[in-house]
Amino acid sequence: MSLIVQKFGGTSVGSLDRFKAVAERVVKTHKSGHQVVVVVSAMSGETSRLTSLGAGLSANPSETEMDVLLASGEQVSIALLTIAVKELGVDARSFLGFQIPIITDNSHQKARIERIDCEALKACLNENMVPVIAGFQGITPSGRVSTIGRGGSDTSAVAIAAALGADECQIFTDVPGIYTADPRVVKNARKLDVVGMEEMLEMASLGAKVLHSRAVEFAHKYRVHLRVLSSFIDGAGSLIAYEEEQMEKPEVSSVTYERDEAKLTIVGVPDKPGVALKIFGPVGEANINIDMIVQNVGIDGTTDISFTVKRSDFAEAMNILQLVASEIGSTSQLGSSRESKPLNVVGDDQIAKVTVVGIGMRSHAGVATRMFETFSRNEINIQMISTSEIKVSVVIDETSVDQAVNALHDAFQLENDVGIGTYNGEQG
Repeated sequence: MSLIVQKFGGTSVGSLDRFKAVAERVVKTHKSGHQVVVVVSAMSGETSRLTSLGAGLSANPSETEMDVLLASGEQVSIALLTIAVKELGVDARSFLGFQIPIITDNSHQKARIERIDCEALKACLNENMVPVIAGFQGITPSGRVSTIGRGGSDTSAVAIAAALGADECQIFTDVPGIYTADPRVVKNARKLDVVGMEEMLEMASLGAKVLHSRAVEFAHKYRVHLRVLSSFIDGAGSLIAYEEEQMEKPEVSSVTYERDEAKLTIVGVPDKPGVALKIFGPVGEANINIDMIVQNVGIDGTTDISFTVKRSDFAEAMNILQLVASEIGSTSQLGSSRESKPLNVVGDDQIAKVTVVGIGMRSHAGVATRMFETFSRNEINIQMISTSEIKVSVVIDETSVDQAVNALHDAFQLENDVGIGTYNGEQG
């Protein structure tokens, strides 16, 4: 008997018929001899609807009360699914976050899970019942309802799987698994039977929307075995495996993209110690996440610094940098003459990031070269480059994203399964 945690997102429970279909899947797994714990999101569109209700009453609603409001979406879902499971002859019980309890910190609307008390869940399982848990929510040490951010039900499911020592955590979505590229952009994108955990960490943070990045990080930390499946069609899905469980390491396994990017460049920064802190410190204090950073030192004693942020943070980051510029002061190179002038800040919110990911890059040379050759052949200009052991990312104009992703997918022959690792162990 295996212990399996199954998580169903909003599209999986978007209607009463979908609740019935999910209940049938849960009951089938239970009757196959497995212990099953279910984590459910709010119905599709419900969190957005609740958010708009709060915004309709206040331009800056209380975060603590918004957590109470938003958590109600999952309460509806667990009640409906529990009713549907019981209707099929299997006993079940619904749990809100505080009833388990799932203890979080005090950061409302973006809380982090600190611990989970599993005694109530274990008692439920020992009675051959199916616990149906509200994802996305917990309770603070002071007893307030908390939520863990959009996409947080994935994180809830992985955390519960880790706390219970589950054999597998299954994330049910509206797609059959993880693909070599977004199938909406690349028509011959291929579903991957196995994806390395390190690769999945990169993919989740680089635009692949199937799994929330926080959930993958949690799974990696606690070695939870993840599987992504479709709640609409049957299939084995995609297993997220650890490196030692892969017989082969693919040179490149996927191409991802992220359109929600913006670039800022500070021209003519004095090249001296402490300037970078003056630039990036205020940006970090504004809780703006910085992604790629490129610095070019000129012969005139100044440097140009470019970095990327989320597009939603672009305007705020630009305002901060303009204030910083007036404090730092700089010189810019204009033609052959050098003129003293305020530091120049320029920005572009019409860019995108395209990345190739593959754990085999550690042992295969030439991936970056092939990537750059592909861009050159397709006349796509590269604005920034960032690399790690298992990825190469570039910033390009947003209008070239579809062309770039398709060209890279073809260049690395990702429509074929040659060199893709296979899982060498039990699949749960």
